[in-house]
Amino acid sequence: MTAGEWLALARARLDAAGDQDAVCDAEWMLCEATGWSRSSLRLRKSDALSGQVLEKIGAWLNRRASGEPLQYALGTADFMGLRFLADARALIPRPETETLCALALERLKGRPRPRVFDLCCGTGAIGLSVAHFRPDASVLLTDISADALALAGENARRLDVRNVRFAQGDLFGAAQGGPFDLIACNPPYLDQRDMEELQPEVRREPALALFGGADGLDFYRRIAKDAPRFLVPGGILLLEVGQGQAQAVRDMLAGFARRAVHRDLSGVERVIEAVSPTDPLNR
Repeated sequence: MTAGEWLALARARLDAAGDQDAVCDAEWMLCEATGWSRSSLRLRKSDALSGQVLEKIGAWLNRRASGEPLQYALGTADFMGLRFLADARALIPRPETETLCALALERLKGRPRPRVFDLCCGTGAIGLSVAHFRPDASVLLTDISADALALAGENARRLDVRNVRFAQGDLFGAAQGGPFDLIACNPPYLDQRDMEELQPEVRREPALALFGGADGLDFYRRIAKDAPRFLVPGGILLLEVGQGQAQAVRDMLAGFARRAVHRDLSGVERVIEAVSPTDPLNR
């Protein structure tokens, strides 16, 4: 079978399964299995595929057609130019979360040996990326899920990141080694209606990492209350928010010295930045 024939077959099958990104997903699988670039596919459509490649992409296609997220089928997800292991133990890292991570790295410039806290770490995408690009940092990653923490630990070993620590617990209940120069969190923020309207593949991801209470804001209320105690004066809190949540979350952080809203590459208000007062008496 040629590459072009397989792409046509895969697209038809994924279309029939309701995959709205059938073309992209089929090309992604083929490139992962062959090592080809997406830009070279047009020139390779007449290339014959080996039995080994066909076996691999056939297995991936079966899983994707069944409604499993493509990253789970492949077992990996890319984030900040790094490749992370991905499976049903944790939420798949999203491109929009790179907005938060890039901002964290920018804000840490000029802070030698910073202490960083990644709350609700999941795969470890945020905390491990910071640790990778800032080897002088000390990064604590926590999650309430033991399974997610195990996956984050596997990713740390895969990336050979050693300036990290892991602890299991509910939000700040697992905090250790503070206060911190920066706290980053992508908490569960879907509300009840969002959960009822999830796409089938998103339903395969852990509900624990998605549901943020009836209005989606439960975790933000708790973080807004407790975060100041765990930040150094002038420390930074970065929170990813869902679409339409930015103003409500910003208002919860009224006790901080400065607050700002940052948009992702799609123009959506995605990250709330809050800076702890430099005067401890005002914290």
